[in-house]
Amino acid sequence: MRECESGNAGRSGGPVGGVSSGRSVSAYALGAGVCVIALALSASVRAETMSGALARAYVNSPDINAQRANVRGVDENIPKQKAGWLPKVNATGNLGAAYMYTRGAPTPATPLTRNPLVASNIQTIGSATLVYGTQYHANPRNYGITATETLFDGFRTLNSVRQAESQTFAAREQMRTTESSVLLNGATSYMNVLRDTAILSLRKNNISVLEEQLRQTRDRFQVGEVTRTDVAQAEASLAQARTDFFSAQSTLQASIASYRQYIGVEPKNLSPAKSVEPLLPKKMGDAVEVSQVEHPLIAQALHNVDVATAQVKIAEAQLYPTLSVNGNIQRGLDVNNVTGAKNFVASVTGQLNVPIYQGGAEYASIRQAKEQLGQSRLQVDVQRDTIRAQVVTAWGQLETAKAQLISGQANVAAAEIALNGIREEAKVGQRTTYDVLTAQQTLLNARVNLVTAQRDRVVASYNVLAAMGRLNADQLSLTAQLYDPTLHFDQVRNKFFGISTPDGR
Repeated sequence: MRECESGNAGRSGGPVGGVSSGRSVSAYALGAGVCVIALALSASVRAETMSGALARAYVNSPDINAQRANVRGVDENIPKQKAGWLPKVNATGNLGAAYMYTRGAPTPATPLTRNPLVASNIQTIGSATLVYGTQYHANPRNYGITATETLFDGFRTLNSVRQAESQTFAAREQMRTTESSVLLNGATSYMNVLRDTAILSLRKNNISVLEEQLRQTRDRFQVGEVTRTDVAQAEASLAQARTDFFSAQSTLQASIASYRQYIGVEPKNLSPAKSVEPLLPKKMGDAVEVSQVEHPLIAQALHNVDVATAQVKIAEAQLYPTLSVNGNIQRGLDVNNVTGAKNFVASVTGQLNVPIYQGGAEYASIRQAKEQLGQSRLQVDVQRDTIRAQVVTAWGQLETAKAQLISGQANVAAAEIALNGIREEAKVGQRTTYDVLTAQQTLLNARVNLVTAQRDRVVASYNVLAAMGRLNADQLSLTAQLYDPTLHFDQVRNKFFGISTPDGR
């Protein structure tokens, strides 16, 4: 069975249809057996291919890049949770100024009360030095370091790290889902442009044929071979053809906008695209089995079960005792606002905390985590059933499209034969202009249906591949550098210092 899915946005092919007499019909008709979509193309050495378009979407799609950034953000949860194993060290310090003045009965001066900076409170009488009060200027300050290391936290940190890793793996599967969705949308929009370009070309050529049909019908009316009714029928057919042409233009513009959305550029010189059936299993059952193992939504649901399992253990850690060791070094100057007074403190202490009862909140948290775990497990079954249904549906659509393509080719061939026969009969007066117009419209509809069937087959094959979980850049062998999420993962999993983001993109 011959395939030819092609198109060229903004370009038109040869005319279609024919007339009953006069100018050569072959100048307007398509040759029998020629693939319809190919008529919308002219060869181009720089034509865009499906593979090239999908590679462009894979690299530049904002949706895919946003998910990649999300995965990199989730990667950072791992060093955040590993921080529970590392010590917490803080440096402290303070600085201030203190002033104190007291006035009382004069007493002999002492080194502590005599302040050479301020003499107003000192009086010398004879050989005696008396002080009437005390006055201090001090700059109390201290600095130190405290450190805390957790020795045992009920395995909270261990399970938190495992949970963070499972969250990362789940985020990667979500990224794969987005990649598959973008590539499927890109392939669909690519084929829509090809289909709508070919249909627009058919509509345009039909107008040319009907204009010639109308001209010849008017000429025959002038010589009395046909009636005014025949002329009106030709005029009505031409008016409807123009309406269909404008509708096809609008549809093509919408497809071009969709192409621009998913591929990132305007479609130009699109090349024929082939079905990806060689990448599919021979039987539907095999496709279902593959999907149950490889589809990213199922894998993501399984990782979410791991996340929920770890959450149960994290909640249970609230019932375990915790053990930590604390270290403290402090240095003080001008202690107690006394100039020159100093102290130094160093201590190491161990702390054990045994939870006995905290109002029951921890027990509720554990029960809640267990219910959420059960929900996650059920969600896996939901995803399996959903994916299985999607594969069966997509496989059925592919089989239907293949059958429609075969019948569409037979329909076009039969319609061409019928149109040629009616034209010949019309030459000898056995057929009317209405019969010719009807046969011509039938052929046009058959060609439009064939174009649609060709598009549907390609899109359906991509749908099956997506439903299996294998629609990705690697399977399609796209000419683009594949994104490796493990690169950034390895860069940050043990990164405990620095605020610069790694280049693992």
